[in-house]
Amino acid sequence: MSLLADQLDRDVRMHIYSQFVDSGRAPEVADTAVGLRLNEAEVGEAFQRLADTHVIVLEPGTLTVRMANPLSAIETPFKVRARNRNWFGNCIWDSLGVVAMLGGNGSVETTCGCCDEAMRVDVDDYRVRGAATGLVHFGVPARHWWDNIIHT
Repeated sequence: MSLLADQLDRDVRMHIYSQFVDSGRAPEVADTAVGLRLNEAEVGEAFQRLADTHVIVLEPGTLTVRMANPLSAIETPFKVRARNRNWFGNCIWDSLGVVAMLGGNGSVETTCGCCDEAMRVDVDDYRVRGAATGLVHFGVPARHWWDNIIHT
């Protein structure tokens, strides 16, 4: 990749994350092009390169961001509360990453995967608060997550 494309990808990536954090939603290609004062085609190519290198996940067949890990652009069972706002994580791992990314203080609300019991994890100063009462289960080995990241 050329240095110019590499810089473009970094700029687009930073824009995606900053807009996602600021607005609670992932920006579209057009929003990003306007925000960075760039051509939409160039930005679309950058979105695709970022997806190809597992930086973001696009909705299948589109340039619409579904995930900018650890953030989810769609509602999931993992509701993250930090900075007096809400976001969604893709899984418990990503949800704790959202809390860490946003300053290390917050909570994750979800439900138990086997019994649907409400569960909450509180984080203060990057540490899980309270006694652990649940179990985190990864049904797919990490080396296979990207085989089908949407359903992992």
